[in-house]
Amino acid sequence: MSKIRIDEADQLQVRDVLHAKLSSLDASATIADVRAYFDASRSRRQAFLLDDGRYVGSITPALLEGQDPERLAVEVADVQRTLGLDAPATTARDLALQTDRRRVPIVDADEKLVGVIAVTGDLTSFCGTTERRPEMLERAERADAAA
Repeated sequence: MSKIRIDEADQLQVRDVLHAKLSSLDASATIADVRAYFDASRSRRQAFLLDDGRYVGSITPALLEGQDPERLAVEVADVQRTLGLDAPATTARDLALQTDRRRVPIVDADEKLVGVIAVTGDLTSFCGTTERRPEMLERAERADAAA
């Protein structure tokens, strides 16, 4: 099965292309902790920082340069725009493509991180998606019929 292509996002919502498998760090993490997090996997491009499950910021390897290893990561973290599950997938795609991290944090009504929208390195597909689920197809068909 192939991944959902970003050019198929028109009739989809964030929930349809959500990559729910992700890892995060506690907001108390230090710069040294974040460096170790990135060193553990080459695929990691962004670390999400959470306080009791709530998104408080994210950090990329570039933000670590020249930082004191004992400094709290949240002090240098970027608080990027988040989206909810019902946002258009096209909005998420466009936001993801605006930065080199190619990711957008997805939160629920309580600002708790529920997943991420991530675009593949070749900029063609959404990471973590393998097929168009039946409910996605039904929603797309209803939208086409209404148009």
